[in-house]
Amino acid sequence: MNPSSTQILATALFILAVLHTFSVKWFARWAQNFSQGSIPENILHFLAETEVVFGLWAAALFVCVGVIEGSVEKAVHYIERLNFTEAKFVLVVMVVAATRPVVQLAEGILNAFSRLLPLRQGLAFYASALTVGPLLGSFITEPAAMTLLSVVLKRRYFDQGISRRLAYATLGLLFVNVSIGGTLTHFAAPPVLMVAKTWDWNTPYMLSHFGWRAALSSTASTLLVVLVFRRELLSIEPVPSQSGRVPAWLTALHVLFLAAVVIFAHHPDVFFGVFMLFLGLTTATQEFQDNLKLREGLLVGFFLAGLVTLGSFQEYWLRPLITTLTGSTLYFGATALTAITDNAALTYLGSLVEGIGPDLKYALVAGAVTGGGLTVIANAPNPAGVGILQTAKAFHNEGISPLGLFLGALLPTLVAVVCFWIV
Repeated sequence: MNPSSTQILATALFILAVLHTFSVKWFARWAQNFSQGSIPENILHFLAETEVVFGLWAAALFVCVGVIEGSVEKAVHYIERLNFTEAKFVLVVMVVAATRPVVQLAEGILNAFSRLLPLRQGLAFYASALTVGPLLGSFITEPAAMTLLSVVLKRRYFDQGISRRLAYATLGLLFVNVSIGGTLTHFAAPPVLMVAKTWDWNTPYMLSHFGWRAALSSTASTLLVVLVFRRELLSIEPVPSQSGRVPAWLTALHVLFLAAVVIFAHHPDVFFGVFMLFLGLTTATQEFQDNLKLREGLLVGFFLAGLVTLGSFQEYWLRPLITTLTGSTLYFGATALTAITDNAALTYLGSLVEGIGPDLKYALVAGAVTGGGLTVIANAPNPAGVGILQTAKAFHNEGISPLGLFLGALLPTLVAVVCFWIV
């Protein structure tokens, strides 16, 4: 490796961004030492927002590149050559999926599945939401599934005074199951999408190699959490479906808009046009709408754009590392690396390696999706979940602890290891 000074600087800033991600709770506590509404308090609360972390350090990189290269134009050129389609898509699909008509439809589907389970309603809905819900991400994309499930689970569980242990166990389970739940098809999970065309992977291939393992893993992990927290889940008061009747025609229109965004997911100019039309629809039908999650969507998009900006400079050490790993080492190495870098970036680098065999291809992607729930930055949809859930009562206005998420995701990650590598 012969990294340039810019690459070394970018790696240093990337490490600082990762450390900042794990320190957001400390900034939130520090802010309490200042009077409410003061400039220091507002700045520290801003720094405590998980979604702004990578965007801030990416901005620092932009300035540094301009200084090192001695030209603002070169810094601008660097930004313009990057692909921010995924960040834009997550922003749009998050806003569309979190609307009342779509959430009510999703909740109705989960309720229907829960009635088929031989469990009491309190357990049945939890089980269906965290097994069936993530698997739906294979068809509506993982970011959409994460958004829908986060909205539903926040109202039914995270805002109902559940214990912190159950909150982090549910959060970790949600993130891991969404990461693996998009692998039934070849177009819904970001790490799969990065390699599907290059390696000629289609939906039948995904179902036979990944899909059944994902279903088995999400079911087993959810049942384990249900068994551990059975008493607490049964004690939670049932929460009625989201209030406010929505006309069937409006729900159908929302589904069509969501489908259009998903179909044109790789064409930002098109899906942003669809989004503009969608905003017009929500304005005309305000009586059937809740407040759009524009702020949350923008923050998540900013986070992912920052991750793309900083992550694009890490190829010089990631790619040689991937090429030196084989078999089990590659699988577990990818699982571990995913925790500190986006899993889609990891599989993309792997797709650039020529001559990699089928077993190593499987090991790389399986490891990437297995570790996708361990941290906020591990999988692109995770920031969307954090953006919705971090204000939940279960976290006592302190936001989501990165360590709490990591510990909560350990059990379902170990189950995924068994299903994807040992079975």
